[in-house]
Amino acid sequence: MTTTTNEPRRALIIGGGIAGPALGIALKRVGIDAVVYESTATPRDAAGAFLNLAPNGLNAMRALGFEHLIPGLGFRNDRLEFLNDAGRVLADAPVGAITVMRGELSRVLREAAIKAGVQFEFGKVLESVTQADADVVARFADGTTATGPMLIGTDGIHSRVRGSFFPGLPKPTYTGIINLGGVTHTDLPTTDTTMRMIFGRRGFFGYAVHPSGDTYWFSNFAQSEEPARGALEEGASADFKAKLLALHCDDPPEVNRIVQSVTGNIGAYAVYDIVSLPQWHCGSVCLMGDAAHAVGPHVGQGASLALEDAFVLAKCLRDLLNPPAAFAAFESLRRDRAERVLKQSRQTGQQKAPTGWLGRKMRDLVLPMFLRKGAQAAEWMYSYPFDWDEAVMQEQARST
Repeated sequence: MTTTTNEPRRALIIGGGIAGPALGIALKRVGIDAVVYESTATPRDAAGAFLNLAPNGLNAMRALGFEHLIPGLGFRNDRLEFLNDAGRVLADAPVGAITVMRGELSRVLREAAIKAGVQFEFGKVLESVTQADADVVARFADGTTATGPMLIGTDGIHSRVRGSFFPGLPKPTYTGIINLGGVTHTDLPTTDTTMRMIFGRRGFFGYAVHPSGDTYWFSNFAQSEEPARGALEEGASADFKAKLLALHCDDPPEVNRIVQSVTGNIGAYAVYDIVSLPQWHCGSVCLMGDAAHAVGPHVGQGASLALEDAFVLAKCLRDLLNPPAAFAAFESLRRDRAERVLKQSRQTGQQKAPTGWLGRKMRDLVLPMFLRKGAQAAEWMYSYPFDWDEAVMQEQARST
């Protein structure tokens, strides 16, 4: 398909979480009108746990023109402090991130996108994507369709776009880790801008105490059997709380106090990732964010990579008017970085696995060295360059 500069440029975006609204704004910046189709009937601004926006994610926000949104997001998380199950500090590392609720970030981006002129349609559960001559057709469960010259799937790790249009691609892999988490109120001293990470005897626990007393916490633990889709979301919080108390009964007392304080809903998620997809695009359909390169939560890069994607994809569509060519350039610029981050996340996740007493002793000895290497990897992740004025062809030449 050939697109000329005289034709109105439009895009269908499937998925209204974080990547979709960010991409919609970025596309408006290059003269492309976008409609975001979200499967939920209404915005889920209170759904999901919290996440970290790493320095590269914050830089992506600035590069996309969202700098004015940052001061109102979450709270600063400048350092990570690592402790063993006895509460002894093993190491710490600088981060320079912001901790924010996923639903809050989605809301802020959606409102900014609407203000920029991006349209949103809710209750649009995707059933299929097909290419019909020069157009892409999205069919939804309510019987409606949407047609446009290009479609981008920003619908997450279990992407319906990927499942429909790329049926032969590998499916997400269950990593053997369950993540529980939420926000509760405690009387623990504030951790200021530090998040504490505890290598517990049976699970990994992280927490940060805001000056208000709001305490952000999560627990990762191993479970070899993959849960059925939706089973964790339907689980009872009382059962999860009992599980947490048993998991962390031998860990530092602050962990027990946090779990005991939990009275509301506990978010529960199985951790998946995708080692590598052989293709991110075909014709006028492209995947981005978790739909293309789902990464586990262990290095806090999921949202940040999605924001980077939005910036780069908009540049590609600015400089290459033919969508398939733009999508090919996008994949060539992003694949190596995304897969390298994924490998780092998997390696970090494996370090969280509980072991016997000998394994714990060895871990306590080698962890500082491992974290120093991790800090070097983090510096590489965090220093991603954003140059709006550089042509995509020049960027491709520089990256090869």
